[in-house]
Amino acid sequence: MFTLIENQIEEYCEEHTTPENGLLYKLNRETHLKVMNPRMLSGHLQGAFLTFVSKMLKPGHILEIGTYTGYSTLCLAEGLPENGKIDTLEIDVELEDMIREYFSQSPLNEKINLIIGDALEIVPMLDTVYDLVFIDAEKRHYTDYYKMILPKIRRGGIMLVDNVLWNEKVVGEINEKDFDTKEIMEFNDMVQKDNSVRNLLLPFRDGIMMIEKL
Repeated sequence: MFTLIENQIEEYCEEHTTPENGLLYKLNRETHLKVMNPRMLSGHLQGAFLTFVSKMLKPGHILEIGTYTGYSTLCLAEGLPENGKIDTLEIDVELEDMIREYFSQSPLNEKINLIIGDALEIVPMLDTVYDLVFIDAEKRHYTDYYKMILPKIRRGGIMLVDNVLWNEKVVGEINEKDFDTKEIMEFNDMVQKDNSVRNLLLPFRDGIMMIEKL
């Protein structure tokens, strides 16, 4: 839970960050009004961060695990070159209509490939080599996603993994039945010990692990 000071800092940061474009603003608002767990939305600051990373990398191919309502997808797609593509996977079929509605309003729509289904089943079938990956999905499968996706990333490619601080639970007492927190801690430890990557854990929002494949 954010403290008052943390909320004020986040508001200050948002006030000094380039505003969302009209489509992102509308999607942000509708997600908060109509969709359960709107906190899952990347939102203004994280969205701007994803756009910056994507524009710096200029990735030819992006993979996203966890579309939610499509906010992060639209931000990531900003950095795609003319023939670039983003494959974005979402397991919740009930979100599909809303996602496609907003994608259709974006000039980046033709670069976006939305796949509805379970990433654990879909990722092994993908034969693309990715330059940039963003994971923001089922926390209990973070290790599985990592092991499946890392071989599909080019050397020098980047993986971004969201929520790796998990409401600060990673540094507190753990409930024996809190499997999500246990998984995230095990994931963070695994990445730290993996000599095939270089990693940086950013204390940004709920924590983002940046991973470069060596």
